[in-house]
Amino acid sequence: MNVSRRVLAVACLALMGGVGWLAGANRFGKPKSVLHVVTVRWKPDSTEAQRDAAIKGLEQLAGGVPGIKNIWTKTLKVQGDNYNNAFVIEFESEAAFKAYDDAPAHKDWEKLYLPVRDRSTTHDITN
Repeated sequence: MNVSRRVLAVACLALMGGVGWLAGANRFGKPKSVLHVVTVRWKPDSTEAQRDAAIKGLEQLAGGVPGIKNIWTKTLKVQGDNYNNAFVIEFESEAAFKAYDDAPAHKDWEKLYLPVRDRSTTHDITN
Protein backbone atom coordinates (compact mmCIF):
# COMPACT_ATOMS: atom_id res chain seq x y z
CA MET A 1 0.00 0.00 0.00
CA ASN A 2 1.51 3.31 -1.00
CA VAL A 3 1.66 6.41 1.21
CA SER A 4 -1.24 8.26 -0.43
CA ARG A 5 -3.56 5.29 0.05
CA ARG A 6 -2.51 5.01 3.70
CA VAL A 7 -3.19 8.71 4.24
CA LEU A 8 -6.57 8.36 2.54
CA ALA A 9 -7.43 5.30 4.66
CA VAL A 10 -6.47 7.07 7.90
CA ALA A 11 -8.46 10.16 6.85
CA CYS A 12 -11.54 8.02 6.10
CA LEU A 13 -11.27 6.25 9.45
CA ALA A 14 -10.91 9.58 11.25
CA LEU A 15 -13.92 10.98 9.39
CA MET A 16 -16.02 7.92 10.22
CA GLY A 17 -15.01 8.18 13.88
CA GLY A 18 -15.94 11.86 13.94
CA VAL A 19 -19.31 11.21 12.34
CA GLY A 20 -19.95 8.43 14.85
CA TRP A 21 -19.06 10.71 17.72
CA LEU A 22 -21.39 13.43 16.44
CA ALA A 23 -24.22 10.96 15.94
CA GLY A 24 -23.84 9.80 19.53
CA ALA A 25 -23.65 13.32 20.98
CA ASN A 26 -26.47 14.28 23.31
CA ARG A 27 -28.90 16.69 21.70
CA PHE A 28 -31.15 18.97 23.67
CA GLY A 29 -33.46 21.89 23.08
CA LYS A 30 -34.43 25.01 24.96
CA PRO A 31 -38.21 25.20 24.49
CA LYS A 32 -40.19 28.32 25.25
CA SER A 33 -42.87 26.37 27.12
CA VAL A 34 -43.34 27.03 30.85
CA LEU A 35 -43.03 24.30 33.48
CA HIS A 36 -45.09 24.78 36.64
CA VAL A 37 -43.48 22.44 39.21
CA VAL A 38 -45.36 21.94 42.48
CA THR A 39 -44.43 20.00 45.60
CA VAL A 40 -47.24 19.28 48.07
CA ARG A 41 -47.53 18.45 51.74
CA TRP A 42 -51.00 17.08 52.44
CA LYS A 43 -52.97 17.91 55.57
CA PRO A 44 -52.47 15.17 58.15
CA ASP A 45 -56.22 14.51 58.39
CA SER A 46 -56.71 14.24 54.62
CA THR A 47 -57.66 10.84 53.28
CA GLU A 48 -55.94 8.89 50.53
CA ALA A 49 -59.13 9.19 48.47
CA GLN A 50 -59.10 13.00 48.79
CA ARG A 51 -55.45 13.20 47.78
CA ASP A 52 -56.01 10.86 44.84
CA ALA A 53 -59.00 12.95 43.72
CA ALA A 54 -56.90 16.13 43.79
CA ILE A 55 -54.13 14.55 41.71
CA LYS A 56 -56.59 12.83 39.34
CA GLY A 57 -58.38 16.17 39.00
CA LEU A 58 -55.29 17.55 37.26
CA GLU A 59 -56.34 15.59 34.16
CA GLN A 60 -59.69 17.40 34.01
CA LEU A 61 -57.93 20.67 34.74
CA ALA A 62 -55.54 20.08 31.84
CA GLY A 63 -58.42 19.33 29.50
CA GLY A 64 -60.21 22.53 30.49
CA VAL A 65 -57.41 25.09 30.30
CA PRO A 66 -56.23 26.23 26.86
CA GLY A 67 -52.48 26.17 26.48
CA ILE A 68 -51.69 23.21 28.72
CA LYS A 69 -49.45 20.82 26.77
CA ASN A 70 -48.60 18.10 29.28
CA ILE A 71 -48.95 17.08 32.91
CA TRP A 72 -46.89 14.81 35.14
CA THR A 73 -48.67 13.31 38.14
CA LYS A 74 -46.67 10.26 39.22
CA THR A 75 -44.40 11.23 42.10
CA LEU A 76 -41.11 9.37 42.13
CA LYS A 77 -39.24 11.41 44.74
CA VAL A 78 -39.94 14.55 46.78
CA GLN A 79 -37.52 16.40 49.02
CA GLY A 80 -38.41 18.73 51.86
CA ASP A 81 -40.10 18.68 55.23
CA ASN A 82 -42.75 15.99 54.98
CA TYR A 83 -43.70 16.84 51.39
CA ASN A 84 -45.66 13.93 49.94
CA ASN A 85 -46.33 14.60 46.26
CA ALA A 86 -45.16 16.56 43.28
CA PHE A 87 -46.74 17.37 39.95
CA VAL A 88 -45.85 19.37 36.86
CA ILE A 89 -47.96 21.25 34.34
CA GLU A 90 -46.38 22.31 31.05
CA PHE A 91 -47.84 25.38 29.35
CA GLU A 92 -47.33 26.32 25.69
CA SER A 93 -46.22 29.85 26.59
CA GLU A 94 -45.93 32.42 29.33
CA ALA A 95 -49.25 33.89 28.19
CA ALA A 96 -50.97 30.50 28.67
CA PHE A 97 -49.35 30.17 32.10
CA LYS A 98 -50.58 33.63 33.14
CA ALA A 99 -54.13 32.88 31.92
CA TYR A 100 -54.22 29.65 33.98
CA ASP A 101 -54.79 31.41 37.31
CA ASP A 102 -58.20 32.78 36.32
CA ALA A 103 -59.36 29.81 34.22
CA PRO A 104 -62.69 28.31 35.42
CA ALA A 105 -61.22 24.77 35.28
CA HIS A 106 -58.43 25.89 37.62
CA LYS A 107 -60.97 27.32 40.07
CA ASP A 108 -62.95 24.05 39.95
CA TRP A 109 -59.83 21.98 40.59
CA GLU A 110 -58.88 24.14 43.58
CA LYS A 111 -62.11 22.98 45.25
CA LEU A 112 -60.58 19.47 45.35
CA TYR A 113 -57.01 20.51 46.04
CA LEU A 114 -57.05 23.35 48.57
CA PRO A 115 -59.08 21.57 51.29
CA VAL A 116 -56.47 18.77 51.51
CA ARG A 117 -53.29 20.76 50.85
CA ASP A 118 -51.37 21.75 53.95
CA ARG A 119 -48.52 23.50 52.14
CA SER A 120 -47.04 23.65 48.67
CA THR A 121 -44.09 25.17 46.88
CA THR A 122 -44.08 26.16 43.23
CA HIS A 123 -41.29 26.70 40.76
CA ASP A 124 -42.09 28.19 37.36
CA ILE A 125 -39.41 27.71 34.71
CA THR A 126 -38.88 28.64 31.07
CA ASN A 127 -36.10 29.59 28.63
